[in-house]
Amino acid sequence: MNTPERTTLVMSSDILDTPFAKALIQQIRANDPYGTLRNWADELLLKPFVVSKAQKRDISVEGDVDPITKGRIMAFYRAIAARIEQQTGQLSQVVIDLSHEGFGWALIFSGRLLIVVRTLRDAQRFGFDSLDNLIAEGEKLANAGIDLATRHAEICKL
Repeated sequence: MNTPERTTLVMSSDILDTPFAKALIQQIRANDPYGTLRNWADELLLKPFVVSKAQKRDISVEGDVDPITKGRIMAFYRAIAARIEQQTGQLSQVVIDLSHEGFGWALIFSGRLLIVVRTLRDAQRFGFDSLDNLIAEGEKLANAGIDLATRHAEICKL
């Protein structure tokens, strides 16, 4: 008999101390208009970003992307933009263009320079297999963006 996969969220303080994790937690709390998440543990704030493969299979791609998932997508890319701003001093903006079917783009730009360009597919299933994967992907995109913005700082100022 197949048992459904359970998503376990094992946190080490090392993961929560990474610059991207701090930026993501900051973005989540900044977009909480009523202060509900103010006293929540950091682990609880990051838990919705971890979605196992079995959980993803259970999520239908037939309907619209729900607002909570859109918020998670926006928080993820805003955290990347925040990391780029912190390291380069260049103002970075995020644009998410998402169709009702879950297809679209995530763009981070500074001035006239596109720093991060990601295609989004099946956005209804947005999430990562583990917290390590979430942090690794965020750091990878942020570091690539920092490198690009540093190499082309003059374009960021246009």
